Amino acid sequence: MKYKQITEAIFKDRPNRFIAHVMLDGKEEAVHVKNTGRCKELLIPGTRVWLEKGAGEGRKTQWDLVTVEKQNRLINLDSQAPNQVAKEWVEAGNLLPNPTVVRPETTFGNSRFDLYLENQERKAFVEVKGVTLEREGVVLFPDAPSERAVKHVEELIKAVKAGYEACILFVIQMEGVKYFTPNKKTQPEFAEALVKAQKAGVKILAYDCLVERDTLTLNREVPVILREPTLMELQDPVVNWFRANKRKLPWREQVSAYHVWVSEIMLQQTRVEAVKRYYERFLEALPEIKDLAEAPEDTILKLWEGLGYYNRVRNMQQAAIQIQEEFGGYFPEDYDKIRELKGIGSYTAGAIASFAFGIPEPAVDGNVLRVLTRYLGSREDIMKAKNKTRIEEALREVIPKEAASDFNQGLIEIGAIVCVPNGAPLCESCPIAENCVAYRENLTEEIPVKKKAKERRIEKKTILLFEDNEQIAIRKRSKRGLLAGLYEFPNLEGHLTQDEVVEYSKSIGLSPIQVWPLPATKHIFSHVEWHMTGYRIRVDELEKNCTEPLIFAGLDELEKVYPIPSAFEAYKKEVPR
Repeated sequence: MKYKQITEAIFKDRPNRFIAHVMLDGKEEAVHVKNTGRCKELLIPGTRVWLEKGAGEGRKTQWDLVTVEKQNRLINLDSQAPNQVAKEWVEAGNLLPNPTVVRPETTFGNSRFDLYLENQERKAFVEVKGVTLEREGVVLFPDAPSERAVKHVEELIKAVKAGYEACILFVIQMEGVKYFTPNKKTQPEFAEALVKAQKAGVKILAYDCLVERDTLTLNREVPVILREPTLMELQDPVVNWFRANKRKLPWREQVSAYHVWVSEIMLQQTRVEAVKRYYERFLEALPEIKDLAEAPEDTILKLWEGLGYYNRVRNMQQAAIQIQEEFGGYFPEDYDKIRELKGIGSYTAGAIASFAFGIPEPAVDGNVLRVLTRYLGSREDIMKAKNKTRIEEALREVIPKEAASDFNQGLIEIGAIVCVPNGAPLCESCPIAENCVAYRENLTEEIPVKKKAKERRIEKKTILLFEDNEQIAIRKRSKRGLLAGLYEFPNLEGHLTQDEVVEYSKSIGLSPIQVWPLPATKHIFSHVEWHMTGYRIRVDELEKNCTEPLIFAGLDELEKVYPIPSAFEAYKKEVPR
């Protein structure tokens, strides 16, 4: 938009919301202030301002105050200007392509919205909010509580439910700002209403403006931070620190969606150093997604042997088949499509999307939860899914589009080697300690809050190593339940005596020649503990006499063919070589 008659003056004072006194051509002049907000940070005595010649007869003031200078930058104060530049913007097809109707001041329900527009297929309401309040590059709205503003947001939600599109457009009447965020101190209800509206499908947009003495033009989209604006301060420190300090890991050397996927699934519940050899072995055997999709199940389970949680690799194979059938063998480059793949949750989808494709989606694992709950000083239980979701939503707003991979990996890396899971965090080495609430308030031992897990159920088992110098007896577990479909040594419930083991051996057709007790051990699953004891039993002609449906494997087959879970690792080491 363009003003017609503009002149420069010096601001003197503002006796009320509507009138200001300026020095114009050496004389004091009363002028009309078109912005009824307080604008206290802008209208400072001695500041240069620009005036437009007022239109209409019978006015007490000849001039309207429309622009003010702040630190060599012009800020528009015309409360009518945002609607005009927004109208020009939507008429150009920036919200709906090729609009056939653009109408101001249109009523829906109990509210009148600033703009209504439609094209051949879509209809939309737009509510425009002019923003002039800025603090160190952060712009805020409102500068004073407004029940009307909250009401408009609520009505836009109703419009979306009625089948319309809806948008709140914050027109920032200045240039060169960092981001927009609602003014929670002034009106928390408005901030809450915006979050609710966004979840309901209302678009929340903010644009800054090119401001000149006689023109105002909508310019550049500005980030909208509705939830945790302090997270914006993480961007540069996290990215710069990661680029300087990242560990050399095999999955970072040749980055691809498949490599990221394999490594991230393996890294769940397993230490980085332990994963390296599994990762390299897996990719050597199955270098492409197609190879994983077509591999026999026992092959992938054997490659996974020792990592635990075997359903993860089964799900990977199902997802690989999906990729072959639905995406032509190429990993989908879309977060929502990645999220639909079997066994891929929000964290893994975010990791693949951001690390491999640079898509700004959050990747929130336990490391990130620990880092950010400390940074924010949150005492919410990190074990609750709703709190992880809250962190994901807040992060999604602040991930830098040009550095999504480094930012996400940086947060994970800080959690892995600085804000560590066990022991005291290395705060003196942390790139974000300056703004960390837990560090500042000495709360690192109290945060994160993690509800004590339910006590695991204890199961007692006796493991039996039947062997005859050439073969060892194993069996396949059920297709359902714990360690489904894997192979195990025969075992019995409870802790049996040696005499009871001999008696059992005879009952299944075996003749023990020699019996050796084996050390007791235990294995911990997420909800159960196995407390195990065992016996090595040498028998005569194992395969010929046994009446149980067991598998008789040679030692080489035990090592290369049959996947035996790590729960039995201690007893696998007792097998004679």
